[in-house]
Amino acid sequence: MNVFLEVLMTLGLVLYHILEGLVLLCVPFSFRRKDIKGQRVVITGAGSGLGRLLSYEFAKLGCTVVCVDMNKAANEETAQAVKEHGVSAHAYCCDISKREDVYKMMDKIKTEVGEIDILINNAGIVSGKKILECPDELMQKTMDVNISAHFWLAKSVLPSMLERNHGHIVTIASLAGIFGVNGLADYCASKFAAVGFDESLRMEVASLGKTGVHTTVICPYYISTGMFDGVKAKFPLLMPFLEPTYVANRIMDGLLCNQAIVVIPRDLNVLIVLKTLLPVKAFMVIGEFLGIHQSMDEFRGRQKQE
Repeated sequence: MNVFLEVLMTLGLVLYHILEGLVLLCVPFSFRRKDIKGQRVVITGAGSGLGRLLSYEFAKLGCTVVCVDMNKAANEETAQAVKEHGVSAHAYCCDISKREDVYKMMDKIKTEVGEIDILINNAGIVSGKKILECPDELMQKTMDVNISAHFWLAKSVLPSMLERNHGHIVTIASLAGIFGVNGLADYCASKFAAVGFDESLRMEVASLGKTGVHTTVICPYYISTGMFDGVKAKFPLLMPFLEPTYVANRIMDGLLCNQAIVVIPRDLNVLIVLKTLLPVKAFMVIGEFLGIHQSMDEFRGRQKQE
């Protein structure tokens, strides 16, 4: 193709998608939602926090919910509560940081439940320690749970999704996957990796022409689930901790509307633009002003999988 024509076509498509995005901003989520009733959903970290809330949300929509967590009792409690919504629920106990355990569990799920339509990579841990204070094994565990497990889980469900041209993989990352935070080196590294994982996976699927397979990455601010207990906000009225129910609802909106990236709250997209445009030192001054660099100083948290 003539290079000039190719440039014109590219510019035209860019303009089209910009206009499409602007139009969608004006259309309520309720008018754009897809129907997922009857689909099979795997949710990691379903035993508590955000994973448990998402399990309930999928149950309300008539999905078969597969709960995965290393806390057997909590996971079964979630599955039992899901069944009260009148849908099928299954509980599988697994340490997703262990690759072979993940593959065995997913094979078992496919045999007992069926092929998976939606995968929610939600489970995560945080050490909350500075790089020189964090034991090597804890750093490794953070990477194994927060990112390596995404690969094992995605490789388990993706072949069927591609064959059927149907499916959705959701990656629960963090704004700490876009902005580095003092005291969160291992956590930020894992979440930056999660953001990159989602983007690359989206490119792979698109290159295959599989328009029915979608990916979504979720980048929320601090959520008040207990995972970041002790973290302080310098301006709590301006940047309050997010309520788990609100985050769960926004995740569902993003998935059901096939959004590629969901920043929670949406207002913080401004910081992403500033980080892209400003010199590094200038953006660090803004981070200092907002108290981001000191937010982890009194961190307590709970060092367990959610």
